Amino acid sequence: MFRPSHESLLIQNAEIDRLDLPRIQDETELEALKADGSLVPIVPGETLRIEHSLDPSRRFCRPWTRDFVDDLSQAYYNRFHEQIQVNSAVRTVIVQKKLRRHNRNAAPYEGDTASSHLAGVTVDLQRRGMTKEQIRWMEHYLFYMKALGLVEPEEERRHWCFHIMVSGHYSEWRQTQSIIPLEPQQNDHPDSDIANSPVALGSGLQ
Repeated sequence: MFRPSHESLLIQNAEIDRLDLPRIQDETELEALKADGSLVPIVPGETLRIEHSLDPSRRFCRPWTRDFVDDLSQAYYNRFHEQIQVNSAVRTVIVQKKLRRHNRNAAPYEGDTASSHLAGVTVDLQRRGMTKEQIRWMEHYLFYMKALGLVEPEEERRHWCFHIMVSGHYSEWRQTQSIIPLEPQQNDHPDSDIANSPVALGSGLQ
């Protein structure tokens, strides 16, 4: 549903520019952003796990991105009683350069289509191993959030993950909401009447 595209990369970078966020160059800049609270740790728990090979120093993201991941993982767990897995989060330009050497499909490390991981606003969530029902549920959830301008998602088939850039507007929206629609309609089309199946955000999820 969310095919990777040049346009999507432009949207992701436009949001980073709107927020005036730096593209993190190296470990020194990364550690400085952690120290001042600009980046926060992604904490595994009952609803969320982290790919074991992900460097502990890069298990960080922006606060609103972590809020999104926490909300999504809680909703997913309450629906399927399974965890969501974070495969990737913040990266530095140095890391992205290395990645590009091994994977030519990886986003650039500079320019208006640079990887949004470099600003700490993006996570990759494991798609491999999900059932068709679980994938539809995720697509429905992301479709709604994208329609509100809160996320810019891509489904990466090569690495079987959901690449999700979270807008800085998510924190503002989250503070004003008590419900979000999570359950797909009978026809399973994400553009169906999504407002008909709301459940409580953060508690009592179905």
